[in-house]
Amino acid sequence: MLHEGAQERKFYLIYNVMIYKYKASIPGSKVFMREYEIKGETSLYKLHDFLQNDFDFAPDQMVAFRGLDEKGKFRSEYGLFDMGDGSMDMITVEKTISKGEITLSYVFDLRKERVINLTLMGEVELSPRASYPRLVAEKGRNPEQFANGYDDQDQYAEPSEEGAEESLFLDEELPEGEE
Repeated sequence: MLHEGAQERKFYLIYNVMIYKYKASIPGSKVFMREYEIKGETSLYKLHDFLQNDFDFAPDQMVAFRGLDEKGKFRSEYGLFDMGDGSMDMITVEKTISKGEITLSYVFDLRKERVINLTLMGEVELSPRASYPRLVAEKGRNPEQFANGYDDQDQYAEPSEEGAEESLFLDEELPEGEE
């Protein structure tokens, strides 16, 4: 049985977990948005694993996090392997915040420099029954990992009239044998 001081310390350790809320956005897109709650003790590798599953990205691709300050200035880069600032499995969300990195730029396509920016919105209360990290709000489709960009025009396409079939060809342009 724990004595009173030890019980208080155990309570403090369990309930003094910092939970941070991040807003995810894609530069240039007004349609895509996600909000995540993440424990401060979460490693960037665990966050990467969560994002990879949430966006349904291929697991065999090189990725990186770039830490940016409040002005969007580059501060650090964290990869699957240590590139000088630490590897994803060594760096926690809290550590990036303590370094003044309020935006984590998740580079999911290194060749094309495609990113999802996770910007710190603030702290939230721990929900004892929740599993972290967790998605708390979403808008827009997931980005395609290997596309040239995020196409948010589909969100504004007008629905076709019910029962009307749309053709990609005008009648005079039908392929041979399909007149």
